[in-house]
Amino acid sequence: MKTIRLSLLLTLGVFTWIACTNGGEDEIPETIVTELPAAFADFDAGNTSVYLDGQQIVIESNGMANHQSPYWSNTHERSISGPNGGGTMVTAAAAVDHPLFVEPTITDYNLMAPGNIDDFNGSYTLRIPASPQKASSTTSTGLGPIGIAVSGGMIYNDEEGPNVPLDGAVSSLDFNGAHTGPQSYHYHLEPISFSNDDDNLIGVISDGFLLYGRKCASSGTYPTDLDASGGHTAITKHSTTELYHYHTQNELYLNKYYILFPGNYQGSSNAIY
Repeated sequence: MKTIRLSLLLTLGVFTWIACTNGGEDEIPETIVTELPAAFADFDAGNTSVYLDGQQIVIESNGMANHQSPYWSNTHERSISGPNGGGTMVTAAAAVDHPLFVEPTITDYNLMAPGNIDDFNGSYTLRIPASPQKASSTTSTGLGPIGIAVSGGMIYNDEEGPNVPLDGAVSSLDFNGAHTGPQSYHYHLEPISFSNDDDNLIGVISDGFLLYGRKCASSGTYPTDLDASGGHTAITKHSTTELYHYHTQNELYLNKYYILFPGNYQGSSNAIY
């Protein structure tokens, strides 16, 4: 009996040692992603291509949008004075109106930015981690695109230029809180064509975290536990597992608008090129 007990103890000890050794030496990622998360099915298939490349998700966009706007090419010529006396910038009239063109409502031809959506047909690529993680510290967003919307358009922050608040350019924005230039049609404010006081997916920010509308699927109303970037960890309309994600914050800007993303990156940002 003593021999048997000793053998059992030695055997258990060997298995314990092997288990501890394997656990210490082999670093297994917390999450292995083998298929695209369901949220990315919301991205417009005509304007974007989204695919998994190893443990990265790649979003490619032509920079277009899939909804109506007065910024599509049309038969109306418009002009605007350039900044700092830079002369007059003219947007030429087209032969016919684009099928998605609508007359301006909350802006007008004299206030609109130069260029049309289809003038900026380009190529934009964003690579993000398939399983993004929060960074040890936040970083501020910069000028230019900070994310890609489900429509195919770009997401910008709350500035119109270097240390220039958006306030002075609001009059040029269409009813989706967007305008053209300098490189693309892009959103600054809540884009009501695809998210209007709801929990719809707006897009993805360049640190890999998804951006949803003002409401959250976890509560059916406006979340009250958001951090300074408008983020929290909760279920979404695409996931029953709690995930960190952003929301457009339910805070009025200029008494009637909602800024898409005025905060800092909570993860590590990736270039949109």
